[in-house]
Amino acid sequence: MAASGHTKTGSRSSDKSDNIPKRARRNEGISGGGASHAVKTHPANNAARQLVVMPSWIGDALMAHPLLTRLCRAGSPVDVLASRWIAPLITRMPEVERIIDLPFAHGELALAARCRLAKRLAGANYQRAYVLPNSLKSALVPFLAKIPERVGFTGEARYGLINCRHVLDETTHPKLAERFAQLAEPPGAPLPRPLPEPRLLSSREEQAAALKALNLRNTEKRVVFCPGAEYGPAKRWPARHFAALADELMRHDYSICLIGSPKDKVTGDEIVHLCKTASPDNLCGQTSLVQAIDVIAASCFAVCNDSGLMHVAAALDRPLVALYGSSSPVFTPPLSEKARVLSLALPCSPCFKRECPRGHLDCLNGLDPQRVLEACAGLISSI
Repeated sequence: MAASGHTKTGSRSSDKSDNIPKRARRNEGISGGGASHAVKTHPANNAARQLVVMPSWIGDALMAHPLLTRLCRAGSPVDVLASRWIAPLITRMPEVERIIDLPFAHGELALAARCRLAKRLAGANYQRAYVLPNSLKSALVPFLAKIPERVGFTGEARYGLINCRHVLDETTHPKLAERFAQLAEPPGAPLPRPLPEPRLLSSREEQAAALKALNLRNTEKRVVFCPGAEYGPAKRWPARHFAALADELMRHDYSICLIGSPKDKVTGDEIVHLCKTASPDNLCGQTSLVQAIDVIAASCFAVCNDSGLMHVAAALDRPLVALYGSSSPVFTPPLSEKARVLSLALPCSPCFKRECPRGHLDCLNGLDPQRVLEACAGLISSI
């Protein structure tokens, strides 16, 4: 994963296609079985197709959305090769026609299985593949499927595997989303701007269903906190700060909902314990990914660490306060005009470390709840 380290959201139900909302089943390529990677022909469009090999993290997948938008606007059908973990997220991206199951664990070579998947893809009329991860393994399936043009950065010495190679210019393209979007252009060509903002779909009906399933009342004054960050503690605002902020908001009749992965449940419980005004709803580890999307979409605003769910909130066009510690708001900012980024910009940050190498975590400990509350007040006044 890139240094952005985005958060995953826990699920109490399977992410296989049987559990994806019916509206989202337009993506027929999701495999429901552990060993099956069948590619089904989309009945509406048999034109030359484009395949995008997606990153495996929620935030990085959303940073790829501007590329998907550009490819879709160019007119050719866009399919994606994606892990089951992010497949539910992609069902909320209307630009994607099919999702093809990529069942391999992180770091797993599984060469024989990749060969079988490539054989199935070989007959799907793909003319071009965009390989977004930089690993050698991620480029194997398009190469073995003999897709004529394979676009990406050289990455892990992928000469031959990638035959349309782009040179990364970190100065010209400091944002991850810009680097992905650049792949839609010929190598060396300028990146058209402005960049399309990532967008996810969430209907009122889906939001109502998620709230009902999670026993949450429908209110216009619900605020979502996302206190986790899968990458590590150096990206997590302290639980005591979240609790102090929750107390202030609840004194003004706001309802607080905590969303995150099962790993975040302990942090969520600590926040609830430290709150003095009332008890937030701790849903960390209790939602599916699509439920998390719909609850965030139904909120009035969100407060998030730099995580995958932060990017979800931005893609849902929700007002957002984004908190940065060890990571960089230049590299992976929330791509939304409704986002307010808070960072102390200390000399030692961004360090991109999972844990504070100096042991003090001043970049987040020093980010006072009052300052975050003032940013929230600015969002409220603009809603």
